Parts: sequence; structure tokens; C-alpha cells
Amino acid sequence: MFEEVTHRVVQAPMAGSSTPELAVAVCHAGGLGFVALGALNAAEAGKQIRAVRQGTDRVFGVNLFCHAPARRDAAREAEWTRTLRPVFRRFGAEPPAALSEIYPSFRGNDAMLAVLLAEKPAIVGCHFGLPKPDQIAALKAAGCRLWATATSVAEGRAIVAAGFDAIVAQGYEAGGHRGIFHPHGPDDRLDHLALARALVPLGLPVVAAGAIMDRASARAAMDAGAVAVQCGTAFLRAPEAATAAAHCAALSGGQTVMTRAISGRPARCLANDFTLVDDSAAADYPVAYDIGKALHAAAAAKGNTGYGAFWAGTGAAASVARPAGETVLAISP
Repeated sequence: MFEEVTHRVVQAPMAGSSTPELAVAVCHAGGLGFVALGALNAAEAGKQIRAVRQGTDRVFGVNLFCHAPARRDAAREAEWTRTLRPVFRRFGAEPPAALSEIYPSFRGNDAMLAVLLAEKPAIVGCHFGLPKPDQIAALKAAGCRLWATATSVAEGRAIVAAGFDAIVAQGYEAGGHRGIFHPHGPDDRLDHLALARALVPLGLPVVAAGAIMDRASARAAMDAGAVAVQCGTAFLRAPEAATAAAHCAALSGGQTVMTRAISGRPARCLANDFTLVDDSAAADYPVAYDIGKALHAAAAAKGNTGYGAFWAGTGAAASVARPAGETVLAISP
């Protein structure tokens, strides 16, 4: 039998914007804070976990990327590099000579597993798929509760079958990377309300995610059967977050686009110069992210922030610059 989810507002783990300070502030306000570990190595992950523990004795979670290895295709990667080369040259730069998988998956990452088993965070969340069975068994034996993101009922069933404790129902309107297990396959594109309603019958607690910016939308998610809501965009402008100034400024525009161009995986981003690039030939994730970050750096060096990974949900224009604790209270149903 699953353990009840007692928090009503969950702070989404946002690689690049999440900080231990953000997680602590959310926890102190009665929410559930998360730290994003997917873009960190094992040593950095351990430091982040310990930093949260220094700030609070309350329950918090960590989040991992569980993607399949990139499908390396030299011809496709060369073509994607050729596509972006003219953009680099506009900023007096050249693309990287070679691309790499900059973010290793948790699957097979023994060093990261060792850190988690040593630190024993209360909740371990997974995005892009599920860990290997032996990793799941080890984390459960260590007392960690396991959450995973689902974008479809089929993924929800896989999460249940793997013995997880909760499902995060990520609606199509959610900001950042789609948690879809198979990024090159079909996408049901359900919003968070429809997805939550479809996942509730599977029997696990459902946490709804996707453009939830206020108390009314949180209550609507609860009415759909969710036990909690997960919010990311709502926290981007918090002083405790590490969101870049240009990212914060762009939120007021509100227009978002789903694109593969930046990272190689579908992700919802504020509309900018990068989202105008045809993504049909994008290299696989996270190889495309390697060149995407290089392009952003080259443009930013010339004062152009239009190639940033400014992830945000469709509720971006409703974001408010305020302390994270105030956002928790404003959204709590």
C-alpha cells in the first residue's frame, strides 16, 4: 500500500533554476521542495542534498534523468551542426568540432546511486523513464519513496508495475522537457486535468503538473483526482531560484513553443530565436543540448539572449516575482 502524499504544493525540480535555497524555502512554507540532480555529477548531487539538509529538517525530494542513451548518428549530428553553423557565424563563432552526451542517464550511473544510498533522500523522482530494476530495489531498500513522471496512461501503468509510490501527471502545457519515455514515439498531448483523471484509476497518488499558477487551478486539479500539484513556472521568478535575468524578463511575454531544437527532446520553451529553428533534423538528446548550449553562449557573448533554454509552461505570463514561500501559500488549495 502506498504512503499518503501529505503535501499539496510540490516545487518542480528545474535543472538550471532549482537551488537548495529554493527547496528549503518551499519546505518551510509547507510545500515539498525538490532539487534537480539530472544535470549534476555525483559529487555535486551530494553537495546539493547536504545543502538542503543544512537549511531544513523537513522532507524534500531529488529528481533524476532516466533517459535511454542517445542514438548516435554521425551523419545526423553533422547535418545538425551544418544547420546551426550559419547562426554561430552571425556571432563570430564556430560550432563545437565534436558533440557529446553531456548529461548521463541515471540508468547505469553507479556513482549517483551510491550517493543516493548514502544520503537517503525521502523522495526520489524520475523523469524521461524509469531506473533499472536493481536500482529501484536498492532505493526502496534504503527507504526512499519513488515518484516518476508520466505523460500517458501507458507510462503510468509502467510506473505502477515498477513498484513506485506516486505518479506525476505532466500535462502538455507544462514547461521544460516532456517526461515522455520514448521521445520519438507518439505523444497523447493530454493536458494535466485529462491526464490526472486517466491516471487516478491506476491506484497510485497522482500529482498534477502543467501551468498551475494559482489556487483556482490547484483546486481544479484536486477535483480531477490529484492529491497534490507540482509547479515550476510559478517559482521561476522567486529570489531563491537561479533563473537568469533574461529568462525572468521573457516570462511576461507568455508565448511558449514545444521544440526539440534546443536539446533534442521535446520541451516547452518561451518563444525566442532558437524556437524558430526547424527542429526536424535535430540530433538526439542530450547530444543536441551540447551544441545548443554552445550556441547560447556564443550569442550571449554578443549580447543576444534569444538562444537560451528559457523553459516555461503556458501560464508563464501569470508568474509573479515574490519569495517562494509566498507562492506556496498563494497556490495551496
